[in-house]
Amino acid sequence: MSQADAPVPVPVPASGPVAEPPPPRRPRPLWSLGLLRSELFTTLRRWRTLALLAVLAAVPVLVGIAVRVQTSDGGSDGDGGNGPAFIAQITNNGLFLVFTALAATLPFFLPLVVGVIAGDAVAGEAGAGTLRYLLVAPAGRTRLLLTKYATVLAFCLLATLVVAVTALIVGALLFPLGDLMTISGTRITFADGLLRALLIALVVAASLVGISALGLFVSTLTNSGIAAMATTVGLLITVQILDQIPQLHAIQPYLFSHYWLSFADLMREPVYWDDLVKNLALQGGYAVVFGTAAWARFTTKDITA
Repeated sequence: MSQADAPVPVPVPASGPVAEPPPPRRPRPLWSLGLLRSELFTTLRRWRTLALLAVLAAVPVLVGIAVRVQTSDGGSDGDGGNGPAFIAQITNNGLFLVFTALAATLPFFLPLVVGVIAGDAVAGEAGAGTLRYLLVAPAGRTRLLLTKYATVLAFCLLATLVVAVTALIVGALLFPLGDLMTISGTRITFADGLLRALLIALVVAASLVGISALGLFVSTLTNSGIAAMATTVGLLITVQILDQIPQLHAIQPYLFSHYWLSFADLMREPVYWDDLVKNLALQGGYAVVFGTAAWARFTTKDITA
């Protein structure tokens, strides 16, 4: 057999362990309890946040003291003046201070505080130069934005409870407690009144969902926390003015503040649900629209600082 007809040797692979393909990467979840806990701790430890909560807590204290002083000076127990509808009943039952404090803070103070926190959520990190480092960590833009929004919503609930609990304590110290009269003129027990106070606080917190989403969207548009907070507060004031102009009645049902005071219907017997449902649906609509807009902006934003 010639050399040309000789069989060509086939290379034999060296013996040893065969390298296995790397395991497929598991998608990161959109939710992280640790990241949320870190964001909540960071937000609540700021002096600005504590100062805002202190201002909210001072409102029911001032209202309670003012009503108590007026009563001690011989003022009429049933004269509510131009204040909230519940203020005339505070001297008869301290639980009404909860309803009065929420009615007094919801049109401006509560949304103002929430607007400041929401406006600073993303823009504050960008302005401080920490947003880039948060994204370098295994968080991801979508998960970080969801965590920011969840933090703002948690603050909405906390701020509302600060007002309600402070008002309940001050009302119990300064005025009698007991069965109370609803707006419809029927009498309910104190336990039922406490339950309705809790429901009202939850509805008030839910009423801030829309301004939270709007503030978060504004926060993704700029790298200046002050500019985002000022814009959010400016939009809040503008919407409040538009909601008071009779000629704009056609658009007013679509303004996020239009049904804010519908929580008073929980103090009727039976409860009127129409405006309450409209309010919750409207807040959900704002959350979807501006939450989606915030996500679209943030996930395509060029983070340079």
